[in-house]
Amino acid sequence: MERKINILLVDDEIDFLEITAKRLARRGYEVKTASSCSEGLKVFEASPVDVVVLDVMLPDTDGIHCLKEIKKMFPSTAVILLTGHASMEAGLECMDSGASDYCLKPVEFDELVDRIEIVYRDMNSQGSCSS
Repeated sequence: MERKINILLVDDEIDFLEITAKRLARRGYEVKTASSCSEGLKVFEASPVDVVVLDVMLPDTDGIHCLKEIKKMFPSTAVILLTGHASMEAGLECMDSGASDYCLKPVEFDELVDRIEIVYRDMNSQGSCSS
């Protein structure tokens, strides 16, 4: 039996957070939620996860800063950034800061699930050798 993917959703849009968490849980994922970067970091420190889905626009700080904090704590964690800013620059900044992927909001649920599966698989297929 395959191990469930543990996911942390960090988004200040409560409706999106609750609905997405419920839908992911129904698909068999273990899901934790947070509505700010500081709350997300506390949840993450208490119980590290496999994949973080992180909104770029948060009330206490921007998602890029939050991403960098997550990567300091656990560099191998996959992070998918959600951005409402449809620009190549925002996407490149996300990737340069250590994001595994990014999605434009609003994101289709099935697309998000696909991205979670891909970054999780990629994270686990990378060997222990560094180049």
